[in-house]
Amino acid sequence: MTSLMIYGTTSSAGKSLIATGLCRIFSNKGYKTTPFKSQNMSRYYYTLENGKIISSAQYIQALAARSMLDNRINPLLLVPKTDIGSAVYFMGEKVSDMAAKDYFAYKKELKEEISKIYHSLKNEYDVVIIEGAGSPAEINLMENDIVNTGMANIANTNCLLVVDIDRGGAFAHLYGTVMILPEEDRNRIKGFIINKFRGDASFLDSGIHMIENLTGIPVLGIVPYGHYDLPEEDSLSGEDTVKSFDIEKIDTEIEKLAEDLEKYLDMDKILEIMNL
Repeated sequence: MTSLMIYGTTSSAGKSLIATGLCRIFSNKGYKTTPFKSQNMSRYYYTLENGKIISSAQYIQALAARSMLDNRINPLLLVPKTDIGSAVYFMGEKVSDMAAKDYFAYKKELKEEISKIYHSLKNEYDVVIIEGAGSPAEINLMENDIVNTGMANIANTNCLLVVDIDRGGAFAHLYGTVMILPEEDRNRIKGFIINKFRGDASFLDSGIHMIENLTGIPVLGIVPYGHYDLPEEDSLSGEDTVKSFDIEKIDTEIEKLAEDLEKYLDMDKILEIMNL
């Protein structure tokens, strides 16, 4: 029916958390919702009943969406083995260990498959919340991208851009990300989310006014620095440590996250962006 993509200006900007909260918000609103991330790199994964694996982040997002645990929600998983190579899993099954150069050659073959997988999910759900990886502004990776701008084009979807203001340089990150993108990709970004803010949000008023004027893109929320007892997206263990968590406790934390996002985000505008 519809979809929304969550970009980040950097890794750890809060894409996974925002996507998780939105999955629960739309589920609470009665929409049949699923997460989707075409490619994830993580040592932290979950083994499904069929023996296939997905990233723990998409497992948590599926819990948030109250959707079926399905290896389609994370078709490509890279489990780092060395500084220059990973174990590559496609549709939950190991393909092989690959050096980065070999993987980039391999993934060129997968765009059509990723498109089929995504559209099979979209045909079954009302809402698909798509998470990007790292930043869409990695211009050296754009040519054969299947997880950021390339995925947005496959899905023909609008996007929100999340920035971690706790790191500093938030307005530069927003402006730089938008302006480095080709016009078609830039035009997909319909809103900014300022994440991990500490202090009095009124101090951001002038900056928000200027970034909106510079880019023509509205700030749709300032999300305070939150503490949610959810599994980390990455772990050095490389095992199903997510299974050691209390699912009821995770669900309570997801609900708390969703309530906070509804409070701090302009959900009416987000619904409008999604044509809901």
